[in-house]
Formats: sequence, C-alpha cells, structure tokens
Amino acid sequence: MNKKILSALIAFTLLVPVSAKAAGLKNQSVLTPTVAILDTGIDMTLPIFKDRVIQEVCILDWSTCPNGSSFMEGPGSATLTPKVLSVAGWEHGTQMASIFLKSNPNANIIFIKIIGNTPDGLRQSSFESTVFNALNWVAANNLKYNIKAVTMSQGHHNLGAAGTNYCPTSSTTVNSIKNLISLGIPTFFPAGNGRDYSRIDWPSCLDDSISVGVTDKQGDISTISNSDPLKIDFFALGAFDGITSAGGVLKNVLGSSASTQVAAAQWMILQSANTTSSYSTLFKLLADSAVKTTGRQGTFNKLINLSLVPIAIPEPGPTATELAAQKAAADAAAKLALKIEVDKAIATAQLEYDTVVKAAADKLSAYKISQLARLNG
Repeated sequence: MNKKILSALIAFTLLVPVSAKAAGLKNQSVLTPTVAILDTGIDMTLPIFKDRVIQEVCILDWSTCPNGSSFMEGPGSATLTPKVLSVAGWEHGTQMASIFLKSNPNANIIFIKIIGNTPDGLRQSSFESTVFNALNWVAANNLKYNIKAVTMSQGHHNLGAAGTNYCPTSSTTVNSIKNLISLGIPTFFPAGNGRDYSRIDWPSCLDDSISVGVTDKQGDISTISNSDPLKIDFFALGAFDGITSAGGVLKNVLGSSASTQVAAAQWMILQSANTTSSYSTLFKLLADSAVKTTGRQGTFNKLINLSLVPIAIPEPGPTATELAAQKAAADAAAKLALKIEVDKAIATAQLEYDTVVKAAADKLSAYKISQLARLNG
C-alpha cells in the first residue's frame, strides 16, 4: 500500500459527539493486564488516569513529538497541551481512554500518540507506516508491560467501490498484526460511522484484525455503523453518557470508536479469567457467547455478551497509591509487633535481674545477721 493512497489514513471519523455538559506514570506493575491505545493524545492532568496510564509513547511520520522528533517514549510523550486540547477533535484520545477504563477498570493503559499536530492544533496527515510502527512497538514491549490487547479508534474509508476487494492490504501491516496474534495479542479497529452497509474502514477490513461495529443502548445496531457481513467480527455498545473528556468536561459519545474500546475491554476481562487459553480459544469464546443484534444493516449474532460466559468480572485492583498505603500500614503493624516483642523481652530480663538482685540482697542480709550474732554472742 503506498503513502498516497493512505495520505488521510487516520481519518478522524469514528466518534460522534452528541451533547456536552457538565500526571505522571505511577503504576509500573507488570502484573496488571495492559491495553495499548493508539490515538490522538491524552489529557494526563485528569485524576482518572493516575496510576492507570503506565507509559506514554509518541510515534509519528512527522518530527512533532514533544521532543521535536518522530519518536518519544516516557512521561509527556502523548500528553497534549491545553491549547491543542481546546481544538475540536483532539479530545478523542482522552475519551477513548476514559471509555476503556469505564468498561474495564482493572487494567493499565499505555497510550501511544499516532496523530501529529502543530502547536496550534492543526492535524497532520498520518500514514500506514505510523500504524505498523506502533504495532511493532507493542510487539517489542509486550512482555515488559504485560500488554494483552491493542485498540486504534481511527481509520480510513472509501478505499474502493462496494462489491470489489475494497480493502487495501500490504504485507507489512498484515505481518505486524499476525505477529501480535502469535503473541496472543488482538488488534481491535472500528468499522466506522459512515452509514455504509457494505464496507467497513481500513484497517478493520483486514482479515487478521478484529473489526467492531456500534450498537445503541438498546442493543440494536446504530444506523451510523458501517457494516460488511463478510468482514465485521463483532458489535459492541458504543453509546455513552457522561464520558470524561479533556479538562474533565463530561460529554455524551456515540460511535464505533467507543465500541472498539468496549470490545477490547471485554476481551481482556475474558482473558483475565482464562489466562492459559490461546488467542483462538478466546476468540471462539467471545464469538460463541455473542447474541443477536439487528439494524438496517441486517441481523447478526455478533453482539458481545460476557453474561453468557462463565466468568467472574474482576473488581478494580489496587492502585499504586493504595498499594503504598497498604505497605505503610503493614510496615507500621510489623514495627508495632516488634516493639511489643522487644518490650516483653526487656521486661522479662528486668524481672530476672530484680529476682537475682533480691535473692542476693536477702542472702547478704542473712549473712550479716548471722555474723553480728557471733560477734555479740
């Protein structure tokens, strides 16, 4: 696939705002399952991301990462400035991370910025190379961060006429996705919101990816959801009220961007309950438990429904702050127990000393009395 075809690869078309009203990387535990979210950038000042976003990465085709290059890793790499976040569209990544945590609070996030921007918030074009470079970074770092899934709520449409092989493929991207599958890591991409009922977006149309369409709160396929009966894998809830957005503002969202996060979150819940299961087994569990959903696109038995899978939904695990507090309490309890033990040992030794001293004093007194009796006798 050449760059010209994908000059608008990461088209910002996958989240539909409905209405609006209303930092650091702390938790480095690799025991907690982690999702890699590829998107625009994130507002790391929000409390909901404390102890949950464990790493930030910037991978671009432009030298506009915060360090002035096309790659950056570490705190601030994916963080957007308030000025950029105030421009329409740039809060998308913040919303995606919020939706994922709402769907699975017992997970960590690595946020990878894949959309470049100017200081004023002008969006820069993204290319296929950005996608496979980000996927390859995940593969190279999956063990370090215990990465269990990848989501990218971005895509590109209108790549070919309906009824044709409209999905552009290149061995580089396909191999990157296959490599992640070999590591047990799925890649979730959105079908798109273009009301196209015969085609879905790239890269969700790639056979080895997991494509996700959007349903409303009633479980019906939303009219906005793209669909291709031969390529779409799942549908998931994509309608939410009061999602935390940039600056802490709550907004309602609808779109396959959101449903992509939900699908990945539910995969990771399933995987956490079946840690020894293979990729293919987990996919089959998710597919076999899916239920019927209907819309203008047709009827599909592809709506994810974990209630039909015999697993326990995990409660949120302790954050790093909570773990530190627990450790401090345990240390204090251990110190108190040691003090009690030491005080008891000292008291016992003092009693033994006092007993010996008293016995010696009594013996000395008796001896004096006997000797004085001899003298006065």
